[in-house]
Amino acid sequence: MLRLFAACLVAGSVSLVPVQAQTLRFGLMEDPDALDPTLARTFAGRMVFAALCDKLVDIGPDLKPVAQLATGWSLSEDEKTLTMTLRAGVLFHDGEKLDAAAAKYSIERHMKLPGSQRRGEIAPIDRVEVVDDLTFKIVLKTPFAPLMAQFTDRAGMMVSPKAAERLGDKFSTAPVCAGPFKFVERVPQDRIVVERFDDYWNKDQIRLKRIEFRPIPDGTVRLTNLRAGQLDLLERLTPTDLPQVTRDTKLKVGSIIELGFQSIVLNPNKVGSALADPRVRAAFDLAIDRNALNQVVFSGEFLPGNQWVSPQHPAYVKAYPVPKRDVAKAKALLAEAGVPKPVVTMTVYANNEAPQVGQVIQAMTREAGFDVKIQAMDFTTALDAADKGSFDAYLYSWSGRPDPDGNTFSFLACKTPLNYAHYCDPEADAALAAERATIDPAHRAEAWKRLADKVMADRPLIYLFHRKLFWAYSTKLSGFTPYPDGLVRFTGLTLN
Repeated sequence: MLRLFAACLVAGSVSLVPVQAQTLRFGLMEDPDALDPTLARTFAGRMVFAALCDKLVDIGPDLKPVAQLATGWSLSEDEKTLTMTLRAGVLFHDGEKLDAAAAKYSIERHMKLPGSQRRGEIAPIDRVEVVDDLTFKIVLKTPFAPLMAQFTDRAGMMVSPKAAERLGDKFSTAPVCAGPFKFVERVPQDRIVVERFDDYWNKDQIRLKRIEFRPIPDGTVRLTNLRAGQLDLLERLTPTDLPQVTRDTKLKVGSIIELGFQSIVLNPNKVGSALADPRVRAAFDLAIDRNALNQVVFSGEFLPGNQWVSPQHPAYVKAYPVPKRDVAKAKALLAEAGVPKPVVTMTVYANNEAPQVGQVIQAMTREAGFDVKIQAMDFTTALDAADKGSFDAYLYSWSGRPDPDGNTFSFLACKTPLNYAHYCDPEADAALAAERATIDPAHRAEAWKRLADKVMADRPLIYLFHRKLFWAYSTKLSGFTPYPDGLVRFTGLTLN
């Protein structure tokens, strides 16, 4: 150090160029599931993928697609063929090149791999054709309006064919993509570590050397770690902690209303469930005061809602405004159904906020006659129970997608991966098919109305509110911009 300082003096002045911090420590609310973009389904996992796996296209803050791995695209006049041109010179983390054949492999893997969570998202794809080294065509069975939006998320993530074939069903233990950071290690429930990929196509914009993702479910503990300097950034700051963060001169806050929804998934198919009767489901909905729930648990920071998109979204169906609480009507419906005191077990995540939401709903519905029992589970256990259908009601969070189809199809279409309610209605399916079949805004709006006509009556899900996403971070971190999909863009981030 003395030798370096003396050398600077000999040169005539001391250089004050800042030394960049090497590691960004990022606090997550949950431990992600499988680190395989084909199989993954968690919000926390998407945050890790934002570092590991570039997509064919990204979104800008205005939700419009922007170039990432693909630099150009065009849709045929009949809306059934999408031609994409890849960026030249892109390498996967194992040194293999990204070309049209690799893109074809990745998309077909999303379509065909057993357990794929992407299959439903891109089901209208008939085939992928290689045109030349950097050009490929996606031929659709029918027009598919949400396709570009799907490619801004995991369906658009490209994986190394060589690594995928070599690792098989172990790919998630050592994922190989084409993002700015490469996988180093994972210690379950403790950390996921990635390091800068020196051959990244946009490497000049990557200023961090290393990211440590640290799952810390307890929001208070997560914030304590940030304030103590053990974290540099955390996601999903609780609204009740917002005042103390804004008073802390060493911290900053970013916020934006999410694209997703917070809901209660109902399981009318469970044997003996009182929720099998639609009148009971309607009574449960009517017993909830969304505005009061928002005030009590979230200090009024969130946005009450009753649909798959928020009341601020252009696709919100205005014919169905947020309902007011009506305990008397709820009681009357339960009496009509012959179950004046239904027992419902509601699964919630074992974190700070979800049990509070559950307790407020428990108290509200009790006034209508419900006996709601709260069952707290860790994130992965709750998802497993949802997959198996072993729940009555499930307090469920969805991070949202740029196109409303991403908030509806996989939850409401027959036999789709996220349809935990096992909802299956021909009219709802027809509406979903209609919104997917055209890019015409008026025709899509008509389809959303038809879908709402069924879903608002059948209530496979009860939509509650839309979060304002809060990030808290050290003032040492610069270049941070909130995006409505809730994901951090690591391009341009600097720790000083």
